Amino acid sequence: MPRRLPRGCIEDVDRYGKVRVYLRQKGRPKVRLHGTPWTEPFMDEYEKALAGRGDDVGRTAAGSKAGTWRWLCERYFLSAGFRRLDARTQRVRRQILEATCDEPTKPGAQALFRDFPIAIMTAKAVRVLRDRKLDTPEAANGRVKAIRQVFAFALEEELAAANPARDVPYLKSASQGFHAWTLDEVRQFEARHPIGSKPRLALALLLFTGQRRSDVIRFGRQMVRDGKLSFTQFKNRNRKPKRLVLPMLQELAAIINASPCGDLTYLVTEFGKPFSDAGFGNWFRVQCDRAALPHCSAHGLRKAGATIAANAGASERTLMSIFGWDSSRQAAHYTRSADQERLAGDGMRLLVPTGS
Repeated sequence: MPRRLPRGCIEDVDRYGKVRVYLRQKGRPKVRLHGTPWTEPFMDEYEKALAGRGDDVGRTAAGSKAGTWRWLCERYFLSAGFRRLDARTQRVRRQILEATCDEPTKPGAQALFRDFPIAIMTAKAVRVLRDRKLDTPEAANGRVKAIRQVFAFALEEELAAANPARDVPYLKSASQGFHAWTLDEVRQFEARHPIGSKPRLALALLLFTGQRRSDVIRFGRQMVRDGKLSFTQFKNRNRKPKRLVLPMLQELAAIINASPCGDLTYLVTEFGKPFSDAGFGNWFRVQCDRAALPHCSAHGLRKAGATIAANAGASERTLMSIFGWDSSRQAAHYTRSADQERLAGDGMRLLVPTGS
């Protein structure tokens, strides 16, 4: 009679009454396994969890001592949550976390954070790692975000008692991110790339849908039904899929009909193949340069669309529906700016004294 669970696995009930399966080996912390026992995904995770341990008791295959920051990062890299991230997000987050492991615990010290015990890793230690990037606030905030995710995983797997990064605030940055195109810049691009050209088609898809380049390069005629474009946003598609249905604007439909398009995607390379995310970004960068707009980018058109809509009176809920935002925080940024300009325009006359 076959075992109900693979060797070394046990069942445990969490505080919510849910049954969880763990791999447990003597002298080593237990590892949570996801899915249904004996299925292919479950066994794949089971084998990887086993492979994450070497013959040296208390150490991973990479030789990290159990209970240290590097050890926890390695376990996070094997987790289902990390593996469900987009490939690019995985690569960036891994680079960020591996860089923290190589940081000295103190200036000039030989001891590195890779060997720092997670049991005594406090908010102060996280602030040290954050503040090593004070000159680049976005990179500093990226460290905090990545560390938060690792400890969130650790809490779920009962490998840590608290998330010290949760109490470490992000640094305020003066950077506005990608430049948001102005209407004059849009007109300048259009003058260089007329209707019927691939660059003009790309501009129209970006501007008249308000979506990211990762979505735009996947749009095709098969996604349009009854004058509406239906798709699942590529970002977070594995963790929190967001399904959108957008009206196909007449302006966009006219440009598509006047442009050379591929079979499955509107935009294709010179070889007739769909673009990759990076490939499209590089190609569009060249088209901006040809239009004498070296400071403009594909993502800047998404910001421009939000600005145009907000200035035209779009509400936060309307912007969230168009751009697929889950919270009003991003939408509020655009509506606040639009309201400030509109209210100032109406109120400036109040600064002029009336009659005596």
